[in-house]
Amino acid sequence: MSYNSVVVVPASLKPAALRLRACGIQPTAQRLRIAALLIGAPQHLTADQLLDRLRRDGARVSKATVYNTLNLFAARGVVRQLAVDGDRAWFDSNTEPHYHFQDLESGALTDLPTTAVRFEQLPPPPPGTEYAGIELFIRLRRV
Repeated sequence: MSYNSVVVVPASLKPAALRLRACGIQPTAQRLRIAALLIGAPQHLTADQLLDRLRRDGARVSKATVYNTLNLFAARGVVRQLAVDGDRAWFDSNTEPHYHFQDLESGALTDLPTTAVRFEQLPPPPPGTEYAGIELFIRLRRV
């Protein structure tokens, strides 16, 4: 079976298929597997972490497919791509506005609601621009 063909969606993958379709993405077998792992619970994963999980579950999927699929998901709003440390991209299944704590030792990210942070004043944006969003990563070190 071609991975780009239309697939019969098992009941367990229907929520992932609905979310993909709602974002204008045709659900294929590989996209469904990736979506099910990533959006099944609130979490932050790198492409390599996702690839490891897929392979542990017996999926035969290439690294390029995972990266291409994640980039498609981010572009269409299925997940949120985060540039945390410059070494790798993280993919966040929570697409609602929020901030993050980052554990410096493990790299793990934890969601932080926007209501938990207060900005008293932001500088005005340069002429001809407007704010499109704010990314905040509060890095934590163990004591």
